[in-house]
Amino acid sequence: MDLDQAVSRPSRDIVAGVGFRHATQAEEIVTLVGRGLAACGHASSRLRALATAEDRADEAAFHAAAHTLGCATIGLAAEALRAVDADVPTRSARMEAERGIGSLAEAAALAGAGAGGVLILPRIASAGATLALATVSA
Repeated sequence: MDLDQAVSRPSRDIVAGVGFRHATQAEEIVTLVGRGLAACGHASSRLRALATAEDRADEAAFHAAAHTLGCATIGLAAEALRAVDADVPTRSARMEAERGIGSLAEAAALAGAGAGGVLILPRIASAGATLALATVSA
């Protein structure tokens, strides 16, 4: 591959943190991810993974959304989510009571992006899901 080809291809450097209710359908998650990426001016081709709490990562809608979006899934342990909570700007009393974190979507995006990840879109919501986006450190 020559340099021009390498420069023209965007890297898959965005992790979407997702929180969702059990009844949420994949289409709603996909639509919310698209809305978030558009709000940041990024193409869906940059999406590396959908991340959520490990106790929700086996949900069919979560996997179907990732399949539709052409990305991987990441299930994160509670400890990993709590480890990034200091960097989570949104504070939901319900999430703090249930999971000990301010926002599942923001914590999942940051933890899924790994060390040096940066939140580029704080939590947004639809009727049954929440989303935040983070970039992976180079």
